[in-house]
Order: sequence, then C-alpha cells, then structure tokens
Amino acid sequence: MLRKTFFAATLGLALAGAVLPADAATLRYANQGDLKSLDPYTLNETTTNAHLGHVYEGLTRRGKDLKVEPALAERWETSEDGLRWRFFLRKGVKFHNGNDFNADDVVFSADRVRANGSNFVTRVPTDAKFVKVDDYTVDVVLSSPNPILNSQWDTWYIMDKEWSEANNATAPTPAAATSPSFASLNANGTGPFKIESHQPGVKTVFKKNPSWWDKPQHNIDEIVFTPISNDATRVAALLTGEVDVIEPVPLQDIQRVNGSPNARVMTGPELRTIFLGFDTVRDELLSSSVKGKNPFKDVRVREAFYRAIDINLIRDRVMRGLSTPSALLIAPELFVHSKDFTRPAFDLDRAKKLLAEAGYPNGFEVGMDCPNDRYVNDEAICQAVTSMLARAGIKVNLMAQPKALYFAKSGKSGGYGATFYLLGWTPGTFDSHNVLHDIMGCRDVAGSSRGETNYGGYCNKELDALADKILVETDKEKRDLMIKQAFELGAKDWSHIPLHQQSLAWGVSKNLDLVQRADNQVLFYWAQKK
Repeated sequence: MLRKTFFAATLGLALAGAVLPADAATLRYANQGDLKSLDPYTLNETTTNAHLGHVYEGLTRRGKDLKVEPALAERWETSEDGLRWRFFLRKGVKFHNGNDFNADDVVFSADRVRANGSNFVTRVPTDAKFVKVDDYTVDVVLSSPNPILNSQWDTWYIMDKEWSEANNATAPTPAAATSPSFASLNANGTGPFKIESHQPGVKTVFKKNPSWWDKPQHNIDEIVFTPISNDATRVAALLTGEVDVIEPVPLQDIQRVNGSPNARVMTGPELRTIFLGFDTVRDELLSSSVKGKNPFKDVRVREAFYRAIDINLIRDRVMRGLSTPSALLIAPELFVHSKDFTRPAFDLDRAKKLLAEAGYPNGFEVGMDCPNDRYVNDEAICQAVTSMLARAGIKVNLMAQPKALYFAKSGKSGGYGATFYLLGWTPGTFDSHNVLHDIMGCRDVAGSSRGETNYGGYCNKELDALADKILVETDKEKRDLMIKQAFELGAKDWSHIPLHQQSLAWGVSKNLDLVQRADNQVLFYWAQKK
C-alpha cells in the first residue's frame, strides 16, 4: 500500500552575441572557470550543475529557500516499508527538440547516470530498480529504506532517451575524455533555456525556451556566458558594463566594486567546505621522493601536515577575513553537533616532531594538485599551504591548473591521480551522510558508488558501517549522535584537513535582481533585469 583569460579586446569579441530586438533582455555572465561539457553526467561540480540547470531538469528541484520541490515529477509516494517509491510524472512536458518527456526517459537516465564515465553515480543507488508502470508513472524499488532518496535529484538531470540513442550519446562523457562527444557539445533538455551555441573556452549562448512547461519567473531572453579567468579583466568587464554578473569577485576588489556607480557585491555564507586530502591507498605515491612506501599511510604524517598549516593566517591573509575555519568536512549550519568539534591548533614544533617519529626527520618531497579557477583564491591557498609545509621540512611541488584538467586527473575518470590535493564540497543532500558516503567512504568495493569523490581513498570500515545505519535511521536525535561518532572516527584518523567555508561574492549590475542561495548556484531563471 502506498502513502502519501581574455584580454579586453578578446573579451569584447566574445561578448558580441546575436543581434536581438531592442526590447529583448540579454544577461551577460562571466565566471573564472569554463563550461567544458554540456553532458549533464560529466562533472559533478556546482558551477557546471548551475549552468546546465538552465537547460536540463530533474524529477525534483530546489527552490529559493533550498527546499525540495516537484519538477518533472509532480508528486511521489512511498510504501509503508520504505522499499518502493512511486513517482507521478508531469504530463505535457516536451524536450527542446519537441520530443515528449515520459517514463522511458526516466528509466534511461537512471541507467545512464550509473554507467561507466558518469560523475553522478551517487545520485541514484546502484541497486535501485526503476520500473515503468505506465508512460507517466515510475516505481523505484530499493533493497533497503532510503528516506533521502530524492534529496539530490535536483541535479540528476533527465535526458531524452530518443535523442541520446539517435546521436550515439547513450554513454556518459567522462571528465577525462580527450575528444568531445555529441552530448558534450549539444544539449536537449526540458528546462527554461535552450543552448543556442557552445564554444568551450570561448562562449556559450542560452536562449529562452518559449515552450517551457512552468511559468517563468525571469524576464531574460538570452544568457551569454563567457569564461574570464583573469581577475582584473573579469572585474573590469563588470565595472564597464560589458557583463552583468561575475563570480567570484576577487576578495581584494569587493570594496572597489561596492564603491562603483553601476555594480554591487552580493555576499553571504556558503555551505561548501574547502579541504585537503591525501592518497592513502597506493603503496607508493605517484608524486613523492619517498620510494617503496606511502608516507600518508602513517597517521603521524597526516597529523603533522594538519598541524603545520596555520588556518588563521590563511583566513586573515589569503581570504582577507572572509572565511570561517572548520573542524569538519561539513558546514556547521548542516550538522547540529558541529559545535562539539574543535579544530586542532597550529603547532609547527609538534608537526616536526611527528615527522621525525615517523622516520622523516628531514621531511620529504610530495606533489600537490590544486585548481586555479574553481574556488575563491584556490591557487593562493595552495601556495600558502606549500610555504607552511616547507617550514616543517616538506617540499611541495604544486601543480595548479584549470579545473577541467584538475578534475580529469584527480577524479575517478583520471584514476584518482592526485597525491595531495585541495577540493571543495557541498553535500548535495545538505546532510552529513553525503559527506560520510561520498568523501570519506571506502571506495574498495567493486560496483559500489561509495567513495565516488574520495580522491585520496581514505578507508575506515567502522565509519562505513555507521554511514549505512545513518542512512536508514529515522530517529533524528539518535541519527545525529551516530553522525557525531562517525566524524569522531575520521578526526581520530586525521583522514583529511578541513580548511574553511568560503564566503559568497557575486558581482552584480545594479540594474539586475538575483536570488543568491547558500549552495552558490548562480541561477538566472529568477533574474529580473530592469
């Protein structure tokens, strides 16, 4: 029973779009990073998800307040034992090419999102069976209850089965792919905007979808996205009016933008946690002077790295006070017991002593991977970490590179090729289980989605067992205490080095109204241009 880096001249050329009627509203947006692939299963990354969220839609979506809302599924029910969810699909919805949306597309997308090459396999349980009941009803049959099953489905975008098959796009495009697929260069969603043109690294143009099933809450006819990696050029484009929105605003330029006559900075707390991780799996690191063994398998080495990093100095100097040091891999707003955790103090002498005890009195050399166009001051953070570790005798060879290259190397499709790395994470469920499963979970079980984004391969079976219990526990107080216990296990292992939650900083024209959510998705389907 069911119950209810462009220079100014190049920039000008890139922003020149198609000629529009005088009354048409064009919104021009620049981000420090590129939109490489249009395949919605290539890269699980907030900025990419936001871009594609204008074009594709999930069975659910999240509103301005981040609450889950119906989208392509207009409602759903669960069985009394929690093992069957029934989704009632919205009728009359069409893909941009005119194809009807129906249950076949949901079943197809459930298979595709869990296929090799997808970066979104944790969106849908690997053992979940999708059953077409009729053209507009789908059952999801589970082997165990999952009360947060659809909490990440706002960014599990539904694809057109017919279009994918006709264009040889039934398989996801891996982030490490060296040649583009049809789905990486073309898109066919159900969302409020269509892709008119896509030139990776240059410009992507979105056009309003006049046949969208929902009532628009924006007055935008066209979005022109241009990647501008250079901070000064990006800010100049905002201040001169060449673009309407930039993200992020460099911290050193916030006051300048706020003092300008035509732009302002929208700021607020973000739910993403920036952290460092180690390769603790390989018997010999891919990038290190230590041969024949892996120093990161020694908990004393991991603690030494942690102790050698002065997080307050990073906050004050690198982040200019606009970050909140963290003791956990989750923002305090998302876990009630976060106040019970204290970040271990910076202690350089202790770090040196630990390294000597571990057999490295003179330190060692290690490689570090870091994006330089993804998070606020990401490369500068890594440079600061490099300098701090040098004081403990660790020589870090920093490889800072664009996010497309970074994720292609460090993620699953690149064989988890990073030795020591910086990453940021916002749990898609806004729940601790996501962190325990995706970031801290063992990735040693074939066919399991656990540890999908655990780049370093940290593994604690006791923590995994707790995560499994947490998933199905319905008593909130008991569940929160289990989450606390799991995070305590990770802290005892010095599994990662949490750094901070960064602050949001969007540069926005004064003639534009936007909604800023704490997940940092820049979404223009609520934009109003004056």
